[in-house]
Amino acid sequence: MKLKHILLSSLFTLAMAGGLKAESPAVKTVVISAYDTMKFSVEKIEAHPGQKLVIELKNEGNIPKEAMGHNWILLKAGVDAQAYSNAAIAAKAENYQPKSMADKVLASIPILGPKESGKTSFAAPSAPGSYAYVCSFPAHCQAGMRGVLIVK
Repeated sequence: MKLKHILLSSLFTLAMAGGLKAESPAVKTVVISAYDTMKFSVEKIEAHPGQKLVIELKNEGNIPKEAMGHNWILLKAGVDAQAYSNAAIAAKAENYQPKSMADKVLASIPILGPKESGKTSFAAPSAPGSYAYVCSFPAHCQAGMRGVLIVK
């Protein structure tokens, strides 16, 4: 019994002195529904720096993909979501993900049609801050189909 007490006291002392490191944050899974109303069901995601995230996008709409496809594009900090979305309008052949702006993207899920779903996984950026995400299908971001990943 005394040995157990000594061991627990030693572990507590090490932890208080910073000798033990906290385990990495758990994987966070976020399911986002996309609708024909051009809205995401989740407009704010919070994460810790480096935390592993799994994002699943579900297109819950009924309108055909050619007229109402949805995707999910996470942009680097400071990237103008409107500017990215405007450039995407002319990038139909690239699934509305302009190759000229590929260096502005942290993670993405391609265009989905009705009742389709897609996933991506990535580590949250190490720098705290706000990271915009959008649907880059024409006019969707402009209509409000966007959100933010907040790393803190």
